[in-house]
Amino acid sequence: MIIQNTIAILDSKIKNKEVASGKWPEHNNQICDNLHQDHFIQESVRYAGNHLIVDFWGASKLDCLETMEVAMREAVEKAKATLLHIHLHHFTPNGGISGVAVLAESHISVHTWPEYGFAAFDVFMCGDSKPNKAIEVLESYFKPKTNNVSKFRRGEVVEVVNQ
Repeated sequence: MIIQNTIAILDSKIKNKEVASGKWPEHNNQICDNLHQDHFIQESVRYAGNHLIVDFWGASKLDCLETMEVAMREAVEKAKATLLHIHLHHFTPNGGISGVAVLAESHISVHTWPEYGFAAFDVFMCGDSKPNKAIEVLESYFKPKTNNVSKFRRGEVVEVVNQ
């Protein structure tokens, strides 16, 4: 019943162009009273959170499920985020790992290719969390020879001009 009500509310908002207008959906305010407190304001721009796209090359221990879980849990803790659930899958025969740490502040996901020494992490966080601290922890566990970090502001609020 809750899902049907949510779908009906979203359909109504889409038809009334409330979602497309750039407004934050308010259908779940009863669940999240502090919706607007999670936005960052930086350089006079309001947005929902920071999304770091991280590539590690020449990394080690990318096939060790236990190391990955410990590293992700510590990354969440050091970033001052709240872990809700973690799920990791170990592939065979190459030993790659894919998984996600679901956070109250968003997520950290991972996909590894140990045969190439490559790992792809996504670290998306909002609120007062510190996603850069998560990257520092991951670097300490997997010791990449090189890395590349791209940073994006997600949910940037832009002025929509009616035409």
